[in-house]
Order: sequence, then structure tokens, then C-alpha cells
Amino acid sequence: MKKVFFLISFVVLTSIVNAQDQHSQSINPLQKLIDGNERFINGKSIHPDESMSRVQEIKSAQHPFAIIVSCSDSRVSPEIVFDQGLGDIFSIRTAGNVIGDLELGSIEYAVEHLHCNLIVVLGHENCGAIKAFLDDNGEKHNDHIGKILEYLSEEIEEQEAGVKVNHSVPLAVQANVKHGVTLLEHSKPILEESVEHKQLKIVGALYDLSTGKVTFNH
Repeated sequence: MKKVFFLISFVVLTSIVNAQDQHSQSINPLQKLIDGNERFINGKSIHPDESMSRVQEIKSAQHPFAIIVSCSDSRVSPEIVFDQGLGDIFSIRTAGNVIGDLELGSIEYAVEHLHCNLIVVLGHENCGAIKAFLDDNGEKHNDHIGKILEYLSEEIEEQEAGVKVNHSVPLAVQANVKHGVTLLEHSKPILEESVEHKQLKIVGALYDLSTGKVTFNH
């Protein structure tokens, strides 16, 4: 009798898990991130794909469903704020989410070879790199941090927003995200063509350090 009970329980549990997996696969990538962030901010994170069985499942290949370009800030971890796990997100992280050739190459790899069809450029409030850019007086830097400030100062979106004049961190962060989205949308030869053929969606987003909420611009 016990064996029958355990067998029935196993079948029911397997059916539930399979149903959840099928439901998860049917949700579009952006919605999966939105749902994950909702779980996170409401204290209902399920911490998916963190088991050793997941490690074994993806040991020979990876199939991330989204590319997240975000700041290296330790408070903004994509897998945590979107409640995702191993193999779910292809993460590109640099201070101020700056995007150079090396980052573009990594993104192109994820689009062309891993077949990711969503890129999110994730900025966050009170970004230290953005603050440093606004405070910079143009003096020559002897370290590599200066390269980051130089990159930010050359963003057309920052110049058009006039953020240096009014020293607005929120506006500068928004302009920075807009720059990232525009740069990726027009990056040749792979990303621009993928966007034009509607094979790739690129959106901007902002992370609130106080609430943990991600607001998407789509």
C-alpha cells in the first residue's frame, strides 16, 4: 500500500513539475524577468535552477533566455533581482554598463550562437560611475577608471540631456541606459540585422536600490 501511495505521489509531483516547466517555457523572456522581479520584491523568490541537478543538466551546453547588460555594482545582481539561476541569464557587467568591443563581442556570441532574443540594458539609481562622471572636472586620470569616465562623457545622450549642467544623476542614468539601447540596436553586423528582422528585442530598464523593483522601458 505504501509503495502504491509513493508511486501515486511521485506521478502527481512529476506532473506538477512538468506543467510548471511547460508554463515557464511558454512565457516570453521579458515576462519571465518581470515575474521574477515581482517574486523578488515581494519576498517570494523561488531560487530556480540552483541545484546540483541543474549543474549536471547544463554542463555540456547553455541556453540562457536573456542577455542582461548591467552595472558591476554589487547591489545589482541580475540573477538575484530577477530570481533566476544557473544557465538562465547571459550576464555582461561593467561599471556604468559601458559597452565596448569586448562586451559587444560577448553579446553577439549570445545572440548568434546561443540564440538569445532579448537584451536588457539595466541601469540603477545613484550609480557610482555616473556620479563620478558628473563630478569629473576634466583633469587627466592616471588610472583606467578615467577610461570609463571618458566613455560616459562621449555618450551623445548625456550631452543632449545636459546632465553636466544641472548635475542630475537620475537624468544621467536614464540617458546612459538610452545610450546602451541605441548603441546595441544599431550595432553591425549582427544586432542591427536581428532587430530589423524582429529576431531580437532590446529594452532599457532601471533598478531601484531602495525597493528592488526593476522598471522596464518597453
